[in-house]
Amino acid sequence: MGIFDKLRQGLTKTRNTMDAQLTGIFASYEPGDEDFFEDLEECLILADTGIETTERAIDELRRAIGQKKLRTGAEVKQEFVRILVKILKVQDTALLLTTQPSVILIVGVNGVGKTTTIGKLAHQLDGEGYSVLLSAADTFRAAAADQLTVWAKRAGVEIVKHGEGSDPAAVVYDSIQAAKARGTDVVIVDTAGRLHNKTNLMNELNKITRVVRRELPEADVETLMVLDATTGQNGLIQAKQFLDTADLTGIVLTKLDGTAKGGIVFAIAHELQLPVKYVGVGEKLDDLLEFKPAEFVEALLS
Repeated sequence: MGIFDKLRQGLTKTRNTMDAQLTGIFASYEPGDEDFFEDLEECLILADTGIETTERAIDELRRAIGQKKLRTGAEVKQEFVRILVKILKVQDTALLLTTQPSVILIVGVNGVGKTTTIGKLAHQLDGEGYSVLLSAADTFRAAAADQLTVWAKRAGVEIVKHGEGSDPAAVVYDSIQAAKARGTDVVIVDTAGRLHNKTNLMNELNKITRVVRRELPEADVETLMVLDATTGQNGLIQAKQFLDTADLTGIVLTKLDGTAKGGIVFAIAHELQLPVKYVGVGEKLDDLLEFKPAEFVEALLS
């Protein structure tokens, strides 16, 4: 199965809800029909696109219809697709990994699929020819390092870990030294996923970041937040909280295949002005897909 087909299959629940409704809405379009815009607004909000993002999309569509004198539902839908792609194109969605080593910090609350995402990402990068080392810096959650070790073996990559309760920054330091010594291309760092004590979380992430910047001052550093798509707007709230504590460069949206509310992708891009860089559409090693806005919208509305 090709990547586009896998993405389309992963979006089945959202597509069955959103595309089915949109097809009827655009088919019934007539110039000057206000019911059209109300129906479109309701459809987007039900898909968890969010009120702010929905209003922007509809406002842009209204202007385009007037300026371009669009007359048919097909023309209006084509314009709407262009608007949705534009909303998603906030920054480059590709990872910046030009230095040796480069560093990817993975953050997010417990239960969103952080460890699974790290394993899948390691597998993908390994398949692209990068040498990868995992850093088990979530030392507070019981068995976190053990779970990451399982994924390291599945992905065929190396791992550095300390005992439970160790200083996370010390794990990261040792990981960087190992990467330097071995000529590793990418270090992927697992971090603790606690939101109940934001002060400690902020201090911990800041300490890890300082270690990375001190030991690798010229390195490319990606800080990716993992969000569970099934949590919808709650995930957006989590991301806003993490934006206060971490210099996020992108989002990984997991469990997209398990929700009918895939419209959250648009809310994330618009309200956070952060690119979605990967989406998870299943449990297999190759079910983490690079996010490409045009392909996503096509898969969603085709």
